[in-house]
Amino acid sequence: MTEQEVLDFVEENDVKFIRLAFVDLFGTLKNISIMPTQLHRALSGSVSFDASAVKGFCDISHSELFLRPDPKTITLLPWRPQTGRVARMMCDCLLPDGTLFTGYSRSILRQQVEKARTLGLTFQIGTEYEFYLFQSDDAGDVTLHPQDCAGYMDVLPLDKGENVRRDICLTLENMGIIPESSHHEHGPGQNEIDFQYAGALKAADNAMSFKTTVRTIANQYGLCASFLPKPLRDESGNGLHINLSIERGGINIFEQQDGQLSLDAQHAIAGILGRIREISLFLNPLPSSYQRLGCWEAPKRINWSFGNRSQLVRIPAAHPGAGRMELRSPDPACNPYLAFALVLAAAIFYVVNYPASVSAAATTRQLPIYSVERSQKVCAISFDAAWGDAKVRQFSC
Repeated sequence: MTEQEVLDFVEENDVKFIRLAFVDLFGTLKNISIMPTQLHRALSGSVSFDASAVKGFCDISHSELFLRPDPKTITLLPWRPQTGRVARMMCDCLLPDGTLFTGYSRSILRQQVEKARTLGLTFQIGTEYEFYLFQSDDAGDVTLHPQDCAGYMDVLPLDKGENVRRDICLTLENMGIIPESSHHEHGPGQNEIDFQYAGALKAADNAMSFKTTVRTIANQYGLCASFLPKPLRDESGNGLHINLSIERGGINIFEQQDGQLSLDAQHAIAGILGRIREISLFLNPLPSSYQRLGCWEAPKRINWSFGNRSQLVRIPAAHPGAGRMELRSPDPACNPYLAFALVLAAAIFYVVNYPASVSAAATTRQLPIYSVERSQKVCAISFDAAWGDAKVRQFSC
């Protein structure tokens, strides 16, 4: 969308306020509101703010940053007044010299997307977000009383979140974000909404819109929405399952042949497994994130499998054209821009640096996931020990 198209959009939709939105290091949404008369100045990257007051940005001696809205992200906020409407655009952050502020998580994700593109890789991400709905007290503050006592995929009258989810999905649709499905989850008052695949940057932008919408609609019902990883000690936690497909040369590397994954797909999984300890600091940023892991279907070990929902990485059964991997450890407290950027970076490293085949003598030999030069003749065997390790010692002996 060009600048003129943005100006036309604002005029045609009677927009009187434009929110310039961005996120701090922890994924908390921030914004500055401007009038339409200031839109040209904003689109040129001339609206400044005090970055020292934003968590994870700058210190007070280098506090000046500027916002430059991304025209492709403009959307109306349906819950705001229908006359004198409010629109919102996601922004990039610039230094005073006009260059991108490299500490901004949206820019970090954009850089990874561009890196992947130059390497011939295209990433598509589909998210599954879980959240709880709690009752509010008379002052409007959250309680720990869930909205209902329903269970997995229950319906009315047990599932009291049905109308809330419907309004969330319809509101998102008005914003150009298409949910794929929604249902009640395992926990009392727990819900899940899943989304169609999108490019990594758009998927992260959509995630921020989604969380804002959920909180807004819940508040209209006198409820409070919680994305905390483990809001109730003895119930299932909230997860953010990241479904990832990667195209290389126009081919989805997760499409199976005769029930087998391609080596590119195996390398992508290996890259994520190899870096999961470090990137979990960003995928699971809260102390309660680690109370969730290992409980119910949340993974506890670094492993992968076909189908098994207790694994860190799962390869779901899929129809032709829908091959993907599912990373099940992240939770919705994470910053989606950082989370997606780190997952992309880990997958890219192995796909690019470990080719699918090598020349050996006069033949082409397929490599395993891990292969390193050693002076001794050594091989390693891995076991799927998802249900306990009692037998592993016997095998190793």
